[in-house]
Order: sequence, then structure tokens, then C-alpha cells
Amino acid sequence: MKGNERLLAVLNELLADELTAINQYMVHSEMCDNWGYDKLHKAIEKQAFDEMHHAEWIIQRIIFLEGIPIVSKLNVIRIGQSVPEMIGNDQDDELRAVRAYNAGIRLGHEVDDQATADLLTKILKMEEGHVNWAENQRAQIEQMGLANYLTNQTEGAAE
Repeated sequence: MKGNERLLAVLNELLADELTAINQYMVHSEMCDNWGYDKLHKAIEKQAFDEMHHAEWIIQRIIFLEGIPIVSKLNVIRIGQSVPEMIGNDQDDELRAVRAYNAGIRLGHEVDDQATADLLTKILKMEEGHVNWAENQRAQIEQMGLANYLTNQTEGAAE
């Protein structure tokens, strides 16, 4: 089924966002693992896996719409040098993703492609969850201080 060219272009832009996020999250996850922040490592790694699913679903949709998924394009990857910088960079990128998915959903409705709008809505809800997670981490850092927050991210911290 031939898809709308404008919507296919947006899907490829979203795919680039997702592929970029995978890389950024994986690096941040491994940095946290290296620093001994096991809980943070696992939480960020889970987000990378979520982004992998998003990329997979977008690729499937592009192919279904007889488009060509562009997997060689990445956006700027913003690696944080500290945990607060990582969380801030990831949150900023997720907020941009929320705006991009909302715009994609509007375009899907405009071109009468409800299935694509539904897929983008599903992904949007997950991206909003990532924003919420980052907001919670930043609030915890502010409320308990960075040292206490990071202590809670180690393997031996109380559950």
C-alpha cells in the first residue's frame, strides 16, 4: 500500500530520532554501569530497548507503506559527562520527540492514515513515560541531593 510521501518523510525523521536515542541511551547506560550505578544502568538500558522497539515499528510501517527506511542517518548524539547532564540531555531529547510525535499524529490524521496515527500515538505514550521518568530523577536529585541520589543507584542500595 503506497503511503503519503510527506508522512513517509516524517516517519524517516522519527526513525532518525529513535536511532539516535538508542545510541545515546546505550552510551549513558554503559557509563552508569562503569561508575557502579547499577539501578540507573538498568533503567536507562530499558529505555534504549524501548527506543529499539520504536525504531522497529517505524521501519515496519515505512516498509508497509512502500517507503525506504533510512537507517544511516543519525542526529547529534549528546553524551552527558555526569548523571545530571545525562538525564537532562535525555529529557530534552524526549521532549523534542513528544513534539515530533504529536506533529506526526496530526499529519497522519490530515492525510487519512489512521493506522500510522495510531502507531505514533502508541509510541508517543511511551515517550511521555520517558519524560516523566527523567522529571522524577531530576526531582529526586533536587530533593535529596546528588550524593544521596547516586548512593541509591548502586547495587547495594535498599530497594
